[in-house]
Amino acid sequence: MAKQVKLSARPRIESGRNSVKGVRARGSVPAVIYGKKTAPANLEVSHRDLEALLSHAVGENILVELEIQDGSKKNSQLSLIQEVQHHPIGRNILHVDFQAVSMTEEISASVTVESVGEADGVKNFGGLLEQSIRSLSVRCLPQNLPEVITVDVSALKIGESIHVRDIKLPAGVTVEDNEDLTVFIVAESSVSAEP
Repeated sequence: MAKQVKLSARPRIESGRNSVKGVRARGSVPAVIYGKKTAPANLEVSHRDLEALLSHAVGENILVELEIQDGSKKNSQLSLIQEVQHHPIGRNILHVDFQAVSMTEEISASVTVESVGEADGVKNFGGLLEQSIRSLSVRCLPQNLPEVITVDVSALKIGESIHVRDIKLPAGVTVEDNEDLTVFIVAESSVSAEP
């Protein structure tokens, strides 16, 4: 399941290019939070805290409990990191988008698919494991959201495949993609042995 972590944030009143430079100069990252029942709001979060959070993440889906400190008021909002923008050369974080979520409402998210084990057709017969789909669109409650979906491919022989319908999902998670799509296939190697 997606890990839930806490992150402190502050409201950001000013907007525009010059104010964003000021936010970054303070060691923060400009951010925005939005949602179905939440009006969009500009925030800033600590660059160091955000880097630490992202470096320990296994998958792309991270549930964040944003603790927004506005003067003496402090409120908490559960959110999902929707997008992280990086500098194209330096790779430092430029901006982050949070989507406000509710623990009682289902969300849609894209979850990475990874293979586990070595396919029999690859190990014993020289085949190649090909992965056609890198992520699946799923629907579930935020607390049931998987970090990654792992698929055991060790039983696959040459010519065999695993489709979306064959993947065992965690409880409370449904797939939104076409169930007939092929995720993994063991293809015969096209390289022939030298005479």
